[in-house]
Amino acid sequence: MSINQKETAFPDFDNRKVFYRTLCKLTLPIVFQYFMSSLVSASDAFMLGFLDQTSLSAVSLAGQVGFVYYLFVNTFLTGAMVLGAQYWGKKEGKTLEDVLGVVMRYNLISGFVFMMASLLCPAMLMRVFTNDPALIDGGIRYLRIVAISYFTIGYTDTYLCFMKICEKTMLSTVISSIGVVVNIILNGLLIFGIGPFPKMGIRGAALATVLARALELVMVFVSVKKGDVVKFRLKKLIVLSKKYIHKDFWKYSFPVMINQFGWGGGMTMYSVIMGHLGTDATAANSISSIVRSIIASVCWGLGTGASIIIGKMLGAGELEKAKKTGGRFVRLSLLIGVASGVVVLAVTPLVLMMPTDMSAVAHGYLKWMLLMGGYYIIGNSLNSTIIGGIFPAGGDTKFGMICDCVTLWCVVVPIGLLAAFVWELPVVAVAALLTLDEFVKIPAVYIHYMKYKWVKNITRDE
Repeated sequence: MSINQKETAFPDFDNRKVFYRTLCKLTLPIVFQYFMSSLVSASDAFMLGFLDQTSLSAVSLAGQVGFVYYLFVNTFLTGAMVLGAQYWGKKEGKTLEDVLGVVMRYNLISGFVFMMASLLCPAMLMRVFTNDPALIDGGIRYLRIVAISYFTIGYTDTYLCFMKICEKTMLSTVISSIGVVVNIILNGLLIFGIGPFPKMGIRGAALATVLARALELVMVFVSVKKGDVVKFRLKKLIVLSKKYIHKDFWKYSFPVMINQFGWGGGMTMYSVIMGHLGTDATAANSISSIVRSIIASVCWGLGTGASIIIGKMLGAGELEKAKKTGGRFVRLSLLIGVASGVVVLAVTPLVLMMPTDMSAVAHGYLKWMLLMGGYYIIGNSLNSTIIGGIFPAGGDTKFGMICDCVTLWCVVVPIGLLAAFVWELPVVAVAALLTLDEFVKIPAVYIHYMKYKWVKNITRDE
């Protein structure tokens, strides 16, 4: 195998200009990739909002099935980041092949399971999120088509992740961005039936996603054949050269899986709560979540960049440099969080002026949910950088599992359920209580960060 690792020589991060130049080179393509991915959900919501509020709400809830699937995908990709970044820093290309084989194995399996579940029992899946017959029917029509994309995601997203690990972030960004642009264009053509295309509504949004994902699959396959990226060996799905890689993968991925399902389950419960409060609450929550996701792209990109840069340093044995660099990321995450909050507040009037079929009640809910997003995103920026980036870089995945699960399931979700169904508080009050999770855990996150247990090289010698 041949992977060009000349870029793994460490720049002088004591020089602030060098640090920020290196960070921008790595992180900006990732930020743009997150931003473009968020635009797909935004285009779905915006275009379906022109049809009717029911279509918007139905696809929003059906999208929760894909969200749960992504919990599995992100679990395995986080395990890839933990091991991959450190072995990349250690310049062990052969070991990266084993890591890729393990990750690909589990992402393909989970993609197949979700594809079959969405094809065979979509009604059962939709009833988890809502009891509204109209929303269930719309969700079924969406899931039966979009299900096909779940299997292809297992392959493409695994390789897009390894492109980042191998510092080919621009290649990863170009592929995913082309897919997003094609998805948005097809959304318009197939949802509204522009030109020779049929008017498919909800089915059109699903088909656009499937076709865009198929294009991404082809682009990734061609890029891997021609590009300087770790190669996927089919036999690695079953047999690894280094048996300990599988054990190490699950050592760091299993806490991430519990964390993903603890956190993701909590996020899903938010949608369940809103879904049972009516279509007005569901529609408003859908739009506000999309706006937050688009603006939070910078925060998530920073966390991914932190994981790669710090993991690479730790794998190379540069522990003190990694510790100092971690401090810079923490301070930067606060600044970016504040700036992102200001942007949310600034775009709120523009979002409220967008033409949709939302009712006046839903419009009022949306206004308050966007204002809440202005402060919520600050905590999200700090926690996504530390819990999602810095801690996993050193193999510290257990703390995030405990912190997120306790915060959500012992504090925020119970309060949200009580507020919605026992105390019967107004929708806006329930939404406000559901934004507490990022701030409840900040003290514990900071205390754990200062213990520096994450400053650790977890690679093994031959």
